[in-house]
Amino acid sequence: MKLYIGNKNYSSWSMRPWVLLKAFGIPFEEVKLRFDFTPGSAFYQALNPVTPTAKVPVLVEDDGFAVWDTLAITEAIAELHPEHAIWPQDARQRARARSLCAEMHCGFGKLRGLCPMNIDADLREVGAKLLSTEPGLHSDLARMEAIWSEALAASGGPYLFGAFGATDAYFAPVVMRITRYGLPLSATGAAYAKAVEQHPAVAAWVQDALAEQDFLDFEEPYRQQA
Repeated sequence: MKLYIGNKNYSSWSMRPWVLLKAFGIPFEEVKLRFDFTPGSAFYQALNPVTPTAKVPVLVEDDGFAVWDTLAITEAIAELHPEHAIWPQDARQRARARSLCAEMHCGFGKLRGLCPMNIDADLREVGAKLLSTEPGLHSDLARMEAIWSEALAASGGPYLFGAFGATDAYFAPVVMRITRYGLPLSATGAAYAKAVEQHPAVAAWVQDALAEQDFLDFEEPYRQQA
């Protein structure tokens, strides 16, 4: 399989399936494309033959069949590798896990819009300013805390449904946002965020992101190139 992704420092959508595949030791070839949204760029030249959306991530199976969108990719991985507990085994817990991923997929607009993922940056001052002016950001954080605390109380942790799975991979980019922007967490939330950051698959992504050293001004609303 091939997984087409964008810059690891910025691409929160790419992070989800990459971390999931790494966490379960599923072999794949990484195809990393530098973000460049200029018509005719190498980014589009690589993606246009494999997906009509021209967006990352894209999973291309061994026979060339392509799956795009992180939810669809997650389900494809689970079906291709039923030997791994991508989703919880219990039917109701599995439904809840899918509900949480779907909520993350289409919700939390203030958190995602105001705090784009930028692993290489220390944006704590920005986070403090946003918290003082954006009530919607507080609402998103409160909902995030509620999700985490409820799931962790039911499972016993250290991850949302006990063992690391699809839902944790889905929330990994959120952890990157919260830590880089210095957003407040309860003790329970902070412990979960730490567990996610310390997972070997997440740590490997972060290490690669820090090594990129590729400043893209259109991904940087809060910093200027040094």
